[in-house]
Amino acid sequence: MAELDNPNVMSNLINFLSSLLEKMAESNDMNSRSNPQKISVFHGLSRPNISIQNYLERILKYANCSPSCFIVAYVYLDRFTQRQPALPINSFNVHRLLITSVMIAAKFMDDLHYNNAYYAKVGGISTIEMNFLEVDFLFGLGFHLNVTPTTFYSYYSYLQKEMLQQQPSINKTESSLYMERSSKLLLYHNDDEPSHHHQQQLAV
Repeated sequence: MAELDNPNVMSNLINFLSSLLEKMAESNDMNSRSNPQKISVFHGLSRPNISIQNYLERILKYANCSPSCFIVAYVYLDRFTQRQPALPINSFNVHRLLITSVMIAAKFMDDLHYNNAYYAKVGGISTIEMNFLEVDFLFGLGFHLNVTPTTFYSYYSYLQKEMLQQQPSINKTESSLYMERSSKLLLYHNDDEPSHHHQQQLAV
């Protein structure tokens, strides 16, 4: 979409996604106290010092992938959380999930893209770890990488609607986007059921 090439649009999108993921991670951190969560290769020993927003801004600045990759990465994260309910997004895994989903989206979407070693540097991890994360994420997705135009538009339209509803402050407290979901992401869209492409399940 041409409008994604607008720096202001991408800036707003990054701000919204980081706010959303931060709230989701905080919610799942609290839930983990009573419901122990599975540890995976995405789980760090400690919370990264860099904020989710700064991390996303860093990826946007250095990955040089097409803007559409961030929407596709968002789709992948949603699919991953739907298929892996025992691995909710939290403060210990969100950064690794982000860099991995963007890298895979760039490989799938863009004709030219950087290799794993470059993305590892952008993400602040080793190339070996980046390779492991990629494999685990692909298996976690069931290698379901195709994103149809209908699916892409559905997710992007959903993001646009939520961003408009939360203006002027995307950190609006007790937003429905955050409060009505727990361990899943934002929107579940089943490409195998095109007749249901207007049905949205809000579940964070």
